[in-house]
Amino acid sequence: MVTIQQDAQICTLVNVFHVKPEQQQAVADVLIEAGKTMRQLPGFISANIHTSHDGNRVVNYAQWRSREDFEAMLNNPKAQPHMAEAAGLAQSYDPILCDVVDSTEAS
Repeated sequence: MVTIQQDAQICTLVNVFHVKPEQQQAVADVLIEAGKTMRQLPGFISANIHTSHDGNRVVNYAQWRSREDFEAMLNNPKAQPHMAEAAGLAQSYDPILCDVVDSTEAS
């Protein structure tokens, strides 16, 4: 379950992949497939894949129980092929780890 909540004490990854429009769906597909592997790894909470309307970006919003769990995933041999494939299809990518400082919902 996705938890976007201030002080949730989780590690949030926002990774923006810059792609050519003809590669956008391929990158999204790789990340969706990667989710099937990630969900089996310790500390995984969720992954949400977004495609931009202009076709130039794919955004992965993922949550991990802790930064340590996220870093363990980076070194996991089951996860590495997915990450390498997505990186190879993209022109560039910009992963950042974040903390939620606010979440506003409709009343």
